[in-house]
Amino acid sequence: MRKIVYIAIFILISCNDKIKKEEACNLVSANTNLVDFVNPLMGTDSSFELSNGNTYPAIATPWGMNFWTPMTSKMGDGWTYKYDENKIRGIKQTHQPSPWINDYAAFSLMAVTGNLKFQEDERQSWFSHKAETVTPYHYSVYLADYDVTAEVAPTERSAHFKFTFPKNQSYILLDGFFKGSMVKIIPEERKIIGYCRNNSGGVPDNFHNYFVAEFDKDFELTHTWGDKWTLQENSKENKGEHVGAIVGFKTKRAEAVHVKVASSFISLQQAQLNLDREIGADSFETTKTKAKTAWEKELGKIKIEDDNIDNIRTFYSCLYRVLLFPRQLHEIDAQNQTVHYSPYNGEVLPGYMFTDNGFWDTFRAVFPFFNLMYPELNAQIMEGLANTYKESGWLPEWASPGHRDCMVGSNSAPNIADAFLKGVAMKDTDVLLEAMLKNATTSDGRPVSSGGSPLKSVGREGIEYYNKLGYVPYDVGINENAARTLEYAYADFTIAKMAEKLGKEDIAESFYKRSLNYKNLFDSETGWMRGKNEDGTFQSPFNPLKWGDAFTEGNSLHYTWSVFHDINGLMELMGGKKAFENKLDEVFNMPPDFDNSYYGFTIHEIREMQIMNMGNYAHGNQPIQHMIYLYNYANASHKAQEKVREVLTKLYSPTPDGYCGDEDNGQTSAWYVFSALGFYPVTPAVNEYVIGSPLFKKAMLHLENGNTFEILAPNNSSENLYINSATLNDNPHDKSYLNFEDIQNGGELYFEMNKTPNKNWASDADAVPYSLSSHLKQ
Repeated sequence: MRKIVYIAIFILISCNDKIKKEEACNLVSANTNLVDFVNPLMGTDSSFELSNGNTYPAIATPWGMNFWTPMTSKMGDGWTYKYDENKIRGIKQTHQPSPWINDYAAFSLMAVTGNLKFQEDERQSWFSHKAETVTPYHYSVYLADYDVTAEVAPTERSAHFKFTFPKNQSYILLDGFFKGSMVKIIPEERKIIGYCRNNSGGVPDNFHNYFVAEFDKDFELTHTWGDKWTLQENSKENKGEHVGAIVGFKTKRAEAVHVKVASSFISLQQAQLNLDREIGADSFETTKTKAKTAWEKELGKIKIEDDNIDNIRTFYSCLYRVLLFPRQLHEIDAQNQTVHYSPYNGEVLPGYMFTDNGFWDTFRAVFPFFNLMYPELNAQIMEGLANTYKESGWLPEWASPGHRDCMVGSNSAPNIADAFLKGVAMKDTDVLLEAMLKNATTSDGRPVSSGGSPLKSVGREGIEYYNKLGYVPYDVGINENAARTLEYAYADFTIAKMAEKLGKEDIAESFYKRSLNYKNLFDSETGWMRGKNEDGTFQSPFNPLKWGDAFTEGNSLHYTWSVFHDINGLMELMGGKKAFENKLDEVFNMPPDFDNSYYGFTIHEIREMQIMNMGNYAHGNQPIQHMIYLYNYANASHKAQEKVREVLTKLYSPTPDGYCGDEDNGQTSAWYVFSALGFYPVTPAVNEYVIGSPLFKKAMLHLENGNTFEILAPNNSSENLYINSATLNDNPHDKSYLNFEDIQNGGELYFEMNKTPNKNWASDADAVPYSLSSHLKQ
C-alpha cells in the first residue's frame, strides 16, 4: 500500500514540475468514462431557507422529455429529494425545473413486500446513501424496510425499472398523483396504462400525461385505490382526483421484476410508440448502457486534463446540469415526424418544442454555451420559440410547460439575437424578429394568470412607460421597475444588433438609442442605479442595500452592473476607469450588510450572500454573476483573475452542498463551465468572451463544425492563478477577451500562469472587451 501512495505522490510532484505544453497532467485517461465523474447529488442538500443548489438527482438523458428521481418528500413538495432525509416514497417521473416552479405530469413507482402498504406516508422505506448508487444514467437504492433493491435507467421518453425482491409476497405500486389521474390494469398484457394531470399552472384544459407500464411477470393480484386512499381490492380500473394501481406476485429470493415505462403528452398510443421505439426488447443493462453512451457522447465534447480530481468532478457535474434543460417536449409520431402537444393552445402540431426554462437565468451563460458547442440543438430550440409565438402570440420567458408567472425581463431577445449573430441556422428569423418587436412595443393581449392578471414574465410589463419616459417608474405600482428598465435596455441592444445584421437600419438605430436608457436610472450622487418616479425624481428614501423593491432578488449593488452592452458607458457615468474599479472593489470589501424590509424576512438569496464571506457579492443569484469580469474593462484583469479563481474553488464542489445558491436550469453551472475554461460571455449578442483565470492545465473543445480548440495552462496551480502572458495560435495575445470566431476556427490558446499578477498584461486602452459607447465613437 505504501508503494502505491509513494508512486501517486511522485506522479503529482512530477506533474507539477513540468510546464511544457505537451506535458500537461492528465487524470482523464483515454479509457475513463467521463460520466462517472458526475455527481447528480451535487446541490441536493438544500431547503427553503438555504439553497446549496436546490437540485434533485435527475436520472435522464441529455435534454430528455422525462427525468426520473427518488422522492424523499411528500407528493407536491418542490423539494422532492432532500439529501438529509432518510426515507424514500417512490421513484417518480418528473419535469420539475425548480422547486419554486414545482412539478407537472408526475407519477411514481414503488415496491413493497409483506403486508400491503400503499399510502405514501406508510409505504416509505428507510434507505442510506451508503446503499445508493447515483449516476445520470442509472439509479439504484436499497429499500431497507422491504429488502428490495430498486433501479431505474432512462431514455428520452421512457425508462427501464428493475426491482430485485426477496422471497415474499411482493407488490409494485403505480401512483397517479393528485389533480386528476386514471389507471387501468390489463393483466393479460402484463400492463398498466393511464394518465396523470398534476401541474402547477401553465397548461391548457385538455392537458394529460399518458403512461404505459409493461411488466415481465404475470400479476397474481390486482388492486387500485381511489380518492382519499380508498383501497378497492381486486379491481382493475380507477379514475378520480388521485388514484393508483397495485399489482402483486409471489417472488423468490433475488428475483428481478422488470418494468418498462413510457409516457406521452399526446396519447396512450404515442406513449406505447415511445416505449416500443426507445426500449422495445432491450434488456435493463442495454438501456443502462445506451443512456451511459448518450452522456459520454456529450460530456466528451470537452476533455479536461488536470491533477485535481475534485475540480474535474465539479466540472463534469456542472456540465451535466447544463445539458438537462430546456427539455424536449416534442415527440416522434408513427410517420417519424416531429410533433408536439402545445402547452399553449392544447393542439398537437408539427415541429419542435422545448420547455422548462427561465430565461432571466439562462440567457446569461446557458444559451451562449449552446451557441458555442451546440448550434444544431439551438436551431431546434429557436424553432420551438417561434412555435411558441405562433401558438400563444408571445415569446416565452418562463415556460413550465406553458407560460408561467415568474421573474421579469425580456430575455428571449438576447437568446434569439445571440443565436442569429453566432450563425445558428434559424428557420423563422422574420417570425422571431416580429415577436421580439412585439415584446418591445406593446403589452396588449398578454396572457393572464388564473387570477386574471397579466403574467409578469410574458411581454414587458410597464412597456408604455418605458417607451415614453425611457424607464419604468418606481411609483406607478410596478414592482422591480429598475430591474425591468435595465433588462429592457439590454434586450433593446440585442434587437438592434440583430436588425443591423438583417439590414433593417431604421430599427437598429431606434433600438441602439433605446439601449442607452440605462443612463436614466444612474444616480450620480450615490454612484448606483436607483428607482425613478414618473415625474423624473429619484425614489426616496434610497438604500442601495435594500433587496427587492425596485430590483429583482438583489439590490442596487448587484443590479448596477446590468449594463452588459455598454460597460464603458457605465464607467464614464461613474467617473472613469479608476472610479469604476474602486466601485467594484467596494462591493467585495464591505461587510455583507443588507436590508430585507421589502420581503419582511431574510430570503434564502440574502442568506447565501451573507455567509459566503465575499462582502456584498451574491454569486448564488444570477444578476451579479458577470460582475467579476468587469474588472477587465478597467484594465484591471488581474483582479478578475483572482476573484474568478476564488469563486471556482471556494463556492463550488462536487458534493451535496456544492453550490452557493440556486442552480437554476444550468445557469450557475454554466458560469462554472465557462469560467473553468478561462472565459465568460458577459455580453450575449456580441462575438466576444471575457477572459478570467483558467482552472485546468488543459481543456479540449471538440466543436460541432469538426474543429478542435485547445486551452493550455500547463503550469497552472492553486498558487499560479494569474495570467503572466498568453498566445493564440502561437501569436502574442494581449487582449482580455477572446473572439467567438477564434474558437470556432479551432486552434490553441496558451496561458503562462504565475503566482503574482502581471498588471501589464492586457493593459492597453484597446485591450478591453466591447462596449457600445466605444463602438459608436469609432
